[in-house]
Amino acid sequence: MSALPAVILAGGLSTRMGGGNKALRMLAGETLLSRVIARLSPQCGQLAINANGEPEQFAEYGLPVIADGIGGFAGPLAGVLAGMEWAAAEGADSVVSVSVDTPFLPEDLVHRLREAAGRSGVAIAASPDDSGQLRDHPTCALWPVSLRGELHEALESGLHRIGQFAAAHDPGRAVFDSRPLDPFLNLNTPEDLARAARLV
Repeated sequence: MSALPAVILAGGLSTRMGGGNKALRMLAGETLLSRVIARLSPQCGQLAINANGEPEQFAEYGLPVIADGIGGFAGPLAGVLAGMEWAAAEGADSVVSVSVDTPFLPEDLVHRLREAAGRSGVAIAASPDDSGQLRDHPTCALWPVSLRGELHEALESGLHRIGQFAAAHDPGRAVFDSRPLDPFLNLNTPEDLARAARLV
């Protein structure tokens, strides 16, 4: 079975983090991007970074940087579309997406997503929250590149909710344990970063 390509979604505005480039924020001596690459690269084939702005800021990572094809910071769905189009051009039939602010990703994420793929080929990660209720993490997902035309139309029509697009395609779910640490803990604020540094 061939290794799947993956795209790291790093195209957000980071407003709750105080602006700037969240991907390059430091966590215990490493950038969030470095930590996500370290988690993901053993599981995948090619990696790309989805980011808007100056690609030179990621030059040290030696990875392709792909910008959103939809203007106006259309959110993670635009990054998924960019990843689909990049993966299709590389000859892949599916692509994995992850968010750059999830530095504790499971080491078997890609394998489990592949196993969980629904009839449409979409699979999303999920984990229980503090109350035990299952919570979807649709930025961490497996997407068939054949959906890129439909996704482009959805974005053009104003859809920006990644969970809504995933739900419309009867996704499979790869469910991960959230104890002792939710592997999909995402870091949105400086306080989240400080908490994560204690966990590291």
